[in-house]
Amino acid sequence: MELRETLDLYKETVELYLGWGTSYVNTWFQGMEPWQIAAITVMATLLAVWLHGFLFKRQSISSRLRKFFFRIIRKMPFFAASIQKKLDKALSDLASSVLTLEDGMTYVTSLPAHGLTESDLLAKIKEYTTMGEVCWEKGQVSGTVYSGEEQLTKLMVKVYGDFAWSNPLHPDIFPGVRKMEAEVVRMSCTLFQGGPDSCGTVTSGGTESILMACKAYRDLGLERGVKYPEIVAPISAHAAFDKAAHYFGMNIVHVPLDKETMQVDVKAMKRAISRNTVMLVCSAPQFPHGVMDPVEKIGKLARDYEIPLHVDACLGGFLIVFMEKAGYSLPPFDFRVKGVTSISADTHKYGYAPKGSSVVLYSDKKYRHYQFFVAPDWQGGIYASPTIAGSRPGGIIAACWATMMYKGEDGYVKATKKIIDTARHIIAHLKKIKEIFIFGKPEVSVVAIGSDIFDIFRLSNAMTSKGWNLNTLQFPSSIHICVTLLHTRGSVADRFVGDVRQSVAEIMKNPAEKTTGRGAIYGMAQSIPDRSLVTEISHGFLDCLYSTELPNNEKSHMNGDSTKH
Repeated sequence: MELRETLDLYKETVELYLGWGTSYVNTWFQGMEPWQIAAITVMATLLAVWLHGFLFKRQSISSRLRKFFFRIIRKMPFFAASIQKKLDKALSDLASSVLTLEDGMTYVTSLPAHGLTESDLLAKIKEYTTMGEVCWEKGQVSGTVYSGEEQLTKLMVKVYGDFAWSNPLHPDIFPGVRKMEAEVVRMSCTLFQGGPDSCGTVTSGGTESILMACKAYRDLGLERGVKYPEIVAPISAHAAFDKAAHYFGMNIVHVPLDKETMQVDVKAMKRAISRNTVMLVCSAPQFPHGVMDPVEKIGKLARDYEIPLHVDACLGGFLIVFMEKAGYSLPPFDFRVKGVTSISADTHKYGYAPKGSSVVLYSDKKYRHYQFFVAPDWQGGIYASPTIAGSRPGGIIAACWATMMYKGEDGYVKATKKIIDTARHIIAHLKKIKEIFIFGKPEVSVVAIGSDIFDIFRLSNAMTSKGWNLNTLQFPSSIHICVTLLHTRGSVADRFVGDVRQSVAEIMKNPAEKTTGRGAIYGMAQSIPDRSLVTEISHGFLDCLYSTELPNNEKSHMNGDSTKH
């Protein structure tokens, strides 16, 4: 009886409020013509639709208001002229650093009237291979070339030549390539402790591996009824996740890092999860600072909320799987962690395969099915492809397979030990330079450097003047070296530490001096509140990559110490 009386009370309350509402609406519309009531209804509906569209766009209201504000500012004559002048200067500096030709060189802008002979062609090729001042063979480049072993290079060239015309799009014509790709995936699954249902595909690189995982989880989310799929990822996660969100109409929620460890803040990640979250992301390790995110803790979040978890191991995946056997322990990061549903790892980095190869792996085939694309009704036949590309270079897959078979587990373990030993040797010596510091606790191959005393980009400039090519990072300002096999040779690591020490000593003669050159561009880019300007500068840089105009040979001054280089 008590329940019935309670329900009756609620019913009476609802009827009372409905009565008041009805009376109010009737009073408000009293005396109006029918067409007026219809017009107000239409206008109210349109306003509601507009408000819904305004409030629930992928971009936040604050972000859109900020963009609108800066658009207005840029249209004001005084500001527009000043901004354009600085943009032109930045683009000019970028162009001078990219458009470098040897004296007397010109661009080829049309086909030769007659094909070149083999000897003439090879002579021309020689010109292209000798362009540039950075000599990666000496180990003065961060990352980029991960092996450079002469014998392996010859082997890859030979294998690629044998499969140069092959295409895995046609497994009936090239069954050997199909078998090789399947074996590369299975070997990778085994390395990352995948079970019998684990699977994956070979892709063209880390970006495509990440894109494929995001696409799979977006489609899975849409099937589950999520209308606005979201990626929840650390701010240190690779920009390929932002690219995936842009390409696939997803939203990405960036989670801050712990300022001491540079690992993702797990509590903040938990708060970022919503009903629209279709995947969680962590890195093993992350690119900027070489720090391993706490995969086990994020795996628990993934299990608790029943959300797929992607571990991005594109950079160091083929190091971390061998570190235990090389004598270095790491917290679990692979499919042994419950909640991990996919992993990306680049075979063309520490797998030492040729550029253009990576793997994306899944704990179960049900996830990979969402990655696939099928057009069942195409007039050209049923079209099905596992990744973004249709035709793919079988030669790259064959060379990747050959590299893995050539190195073997023992070869990878030895290489891993050399690299980790070298990275920790560099860390130990850099920590002795009191004017700089190391970000977080890097456990793999990346060592990121910062300073509270001087602009760290001055150190980048100074190291560039000594022949080094390091990665410049932002938010916070830093530079890093990604240790490869080339850095393990001879005295390369000691030379690096010595050059850092010498450069810092020179900088400390005038620590407050402002940065110039490319370092200044990076510093400026961080400080610009209107991020569309940074995008515009980046567009200009990308345009430069495709320019065939002869460059201006004036070189801008770049400072690290107080002298010109």
